[in-house]
Amino acid sequence: MGWLHRTLDQGQAVAEKAIETGVGPAWRRVTDGESRLIVSLAILVAVGLQVSLPDRIANHPRGLVSGVAVALLVGILVVNPRRINRQSTMLRGLMLGLIGVMSAANAVSGARLVVDLVEGTGIRDAKQLLLTGGAIWVTNVIVFALWYWEFDRGGPASRAQALRLHPDFLFPQMTVPELTPAHWDAEFVDYLYLSFTNATAFSPTDVMPLSRWSKMTMMLQSTISLVLAALVIARAVNILG
Repeated sequence: MGWLHRTLDQGQAVAEKAIETGVGPAWRRVTDGESRLIVSLAILVAVGLQVSLPDRIANHPRGLVSGVAVALLVGILVVNPRRINRQSTMLRGLMLGLIGVMSAANAVSGARLVVDLVEGTGIRDAKQLLLTGGAIWVTNVIVFALWYWEFDRGGPASRAQALRLHPDFLFPQMTVPELTPAHWDAEFVDYLYLSFTNATAFSPTDVMPLSRWSKMTMMLQSTISLVLAALVIARAVNILG
């Protein structure tokens, strides 16, 4: 095991040198941080999908959850509208609250849909059922992408300041630096791709979870995605049949 400890020590030394000198891959040194634009748009898409759900599946009062989510997003944008590059307990709390609200709302809607599917009640139109299941599924992809994005290496602000050396997710760009642009660092789009592929393949594809929390979270997402897709498709086929 001596070689492993030596390799880890060498990797940490390289990372520390990159932070001090500003030389090396962007994910191992201080950067300007990523823009809030893409993640904000993704949140608005998820809120819009939740608003579009039929009354039987949606959360009530209907506008409460979406209103709270939008209010939290506006608060975040007012405090830090452009780049995510500074640590702030308030900003992190607002973001975690926003993700938590969206997660809870989608979990409740998903649970209602699953109960209806198991009991053979609720939506009886195949098109509406597929659209409803698809909206919950896409929202679930965005929500899990937000969790991955917010906790990998301490979150986007922590990544921008290179405060944590060891990643929770190993992206391909980290293993082949000679084929990766020097300015590359994991941003929300990368976590959205991770979430989408995990939800469709029900397992890691090219991004490997390294920490225990990331493995358990990916396992939970795969389970939810598998159950939801299987039940919705089966019910839609049954209706059409």
